[in-house]
Amino acid sequence: MIDLLTALCLAVAFEGIAYAAFPDAMRRAMATILALPDQSLRRMGLVVAFLAVGLLYFLRSALITP
Repeated sequence: MIDLLTALCLAVAFEGIAYAAFPDAMRRAMATILALPDQSLRRMGLVVAFLAVGLLYFLRSALITP
C-alpha cells in the first residue's frame, strides 16, 4: 500500500513540475487531448497503463531478484 501512495505522490509531483515549468505547452497538450475522440483516449490510456505495469514488473523483477 505504501508503494501505491508513493507512486501517486510522485505522479502528482511530476505533473506539478510540468505545469510549473511549461504552462503554455501543458495548455496546448490539454487542448489537443480534449479534441481527441473517446475511443482514441481509451486506447491510449490502456496502452500507457499496460506499458507502465510491464515496466514496473520488469524493474521489480530485475532489482529485487535474490
